[in-house]
Amino acid sequence: MRKTEDIRIYFDELENSYSETSKSWKFAYNWIDSLVFALVGIAIVFTLLFRVVGVNGESMKPTLNSGDWLTVKAINTTYERGDIVVITQPNSLNEPLIKRVVAVAGDTVDINFAQGTVKINGELINEPYIAEPTERMFDVAFPVTVPDGCVFVMGDNRNNSLDSRSTTVGFIDTRYLLGTAEFRLFPIGHWKIGA
Repeated sequence: MRKTEDIRIYFDELENSYSETSKSWKFAYNWIDSLVFALVGIAIVFTLLFRVVGVNGESMKPTLNSGDWLTVKAINTTYERGDIVVITQPNSLNEPLIKRVVAVAGDTVDINFAQGTVKINGELINEPYIAEPTERMFDVAFPVTVPDGCVFVMGDNRNNSLDSRSTTVGFIDTRYLLGTAEFRLFPIGHWKIGA
């Protein structure tokens, strides 16, 4: 009878030991499973809904600075005047551009470089976000009308921006717009993007 009790005690201890090990593994597995699920969720959100892009260059000063990191809403059906967009349309610079939508399809853009003013559909537009008046000319003759499916873009640093005023960039086909800039991730604390 003693042997039977010894065997039962041995198996009880073995079962308790296995149970403790099993609990530890179950906890670790659940933790890893939750972490993987969270990472996959974040990846899906940032792939389908938002993208993170860096600003390189001075063409959007004072609104954006070189080295800023932005979140870009990747699901857009329409673009409006004033939106800051990331452009992937092929160009001779071979790089994406970040510019502001100044006019949309059907709008007529007229720039008076002597006065530094921009008119859309005959109306002078208020541009509190620009660094200085629009005085730099390129090779596009104004006025121009924005074709269907396109937008006209300019940088906020008007005299240091290659944009739709030049045939190098030209009108932007909306199919090549990655999305609109929503907020700034870096530098930390400067989340809002000025309008």
